[in-house]
Amino acid sequence: MKSNMCRYCYKEIKDRDELVTASSWFRLRPYHYQCFEKLVQDTRTVAGVWKPVNGLTGSVNLLVMLILAVGLLGTDLLGSIGDIIGVIALYPLFLRLLSYMIFERPLPKLAPEKQR
Repeated sequence: MKSNMCRYCYKEIKDRDELVTASSWFRLRPYHYQCFEKLVQDTRTVAGVWKPVNGLTGSVNLLVMLILAVGLLGTDLLGSIGDIIGVIALYPLFLRLLSYMIFERPLPKLAPEKQR
């Protein structure tokens, strides 16, 4: 399967404007933003929560966890437990980098038919 294929409707994602990359339980999947809204409505269970990695919520999550990781890894706040928590807090950073490298970078910012 291509990396720029929506996992809900199985159609091609043409540009970054339509792309929502979501994660759930160590899985990273690309969706159209309309398909992602349908997916969230379909899976309203605790185990099936899909969180967006890119966009505003993903960026805020990344920033908060990065501050937490730097604070815990850079100081001796909680000792070795703080170091373990700091390494775990780096998980959103790895997800965001992986999302950018696999899904966002190959796509154009706007599809040719959307450009003027």
